[in-house]
Amino acid sequence: MAKQVSGRAHEGTGRGRRENGGRRVRVEALDEDALDRAVALVVEAPCSCTGRLEPLILSIFDLCRLNYVAGAVYAEAARALLTRRALDPTAVTAIGVDGQTIYQEPPDRAGIQALPDADDLVARWLDGPYPCGLQIGEPSLIAAHTDITTVAQFRPADHAVGGTGAPLMQYLDFVAFRERGPVLTLNIGGIANCQFAHPDRSRMRAFDTGPGNVMLDHAARRLFDLPHDPDGRLAAAGEVDERMLTELLAHPFFQRRPPGSAWRLDFGAAYADQVLDTYAAVRPEDIMATLCAFTATSIVRAIVEHVPEAGLVTALIASGGGVRNACLMRLLGERLPAHMRLTTSDEYGIPAQFKEAIKFATLAFATINNVANNIPACSGATRYTILGKIAPAPRLARGVHPQEGDGHAAAR
Repeated sequence: MAKQVSGRAHEGTGRGRRENGGRRVRVEALDEDALDRAVALVVEAPCSCTGRLEPLILSIFDLCRLNYVAGAVYAEAARALLTRRALDPTAVTAIGVDGQTIYQEPPDRAGIQALPDADDLVARWLDGPYPCGLQIGEPSLIAAHTDITTVAQFRPADHAVGGTGAPLMQYLDFVAFRERGPVLTLNIGGIANCQFAHPDRSRMRAFDTGPGNVMLDHAARRLFDLPHDPDGRLAAAGEVDERMLTELLAHPFFQRRPPGSAWRLDFGAAYADQVLDTYAAVRPEDIMATLCAFTATSIVRAIVEHVPEAGLVTALIASGGGVRNACLMRLLGERLPAHMRLTTSDEYGIPAQFKEAIKFATLAFATINNVANNIPACSGATRYTILGKIAPAPRLARGVHPQEGDGHAAAR
């Protein structure tokens, strides 16, 4: 199983395999040079289309081409892995690709209840309250140039049955931890999300807790001209500004009840810039420390408020890019309830840096085997369904006569 992910907190491109009934996990990561090139290409492509970086406004024509460019980037990354590991494409079951989320809008639960005609499908999405989203990274291009079946765009199937489509970590947590009893996991990406995994899926929960790295990374770029805060050293050199922290914690996102997810208007660049402008007189290191405290405090508050069974859980199992921020992890550990220790998924055989890779590999495997891989109790969906759209490998095409040749074969 191969998987690729791209987002505001890039956590790796890798190959994950679940073996022996899901009891063993093996992950092989692409080299960092390939990852850096992939990220750079996706970032630079819009500039090639528009001739500018800020503000980034794409026409539908630019966005269409960017979808293919992103797919080409992911295909090249997968091919690099195949070459370096001397892997035969026929030995790979599928590639699971999250892609790059361009837009994500959560459901309006009150609006759904107020729909005058619940059977009017068009009204659900035409200025309607149902969720929607858009991910780019054309899977057909990936399948064509790796000759491996590719599964992508997992979120729309959950949207179609009223679910949030995010977060998606809960299915992997159900597979990986259901035999351990109730488990609480945390993924710190651009947005942080928490999963309460349970052997009974109807008792599970999953929800975004608020910002993960997104505001920290934005502040590092604007204040220090750095892509992120290396190991949290900038934040560790500062002091928390309590007035700023209080204002951040009053964000209206925290009034929403799960199931739910954050979206682009919550903690994106516009909001982050507004905060940085308001507190321009605060020392930059203090801003970084405060943003670290904001992420840590919002995570713990969400756990206390939304997981009634938290008192039964003795460990919070963290993963994602945020676990490499030592300051964030220290603040998080200090704020957790006394009975709950902070650890990482590495302790359970799942590398924290590549849990996202394993997640989409697991989702893709479920998709091609027609196994339900959403969890309605977590997303608010009305039913179980199969997430993901499948682009079959060209080598699987049938109905082509040998005399028609390989180079110009056309399926009939």
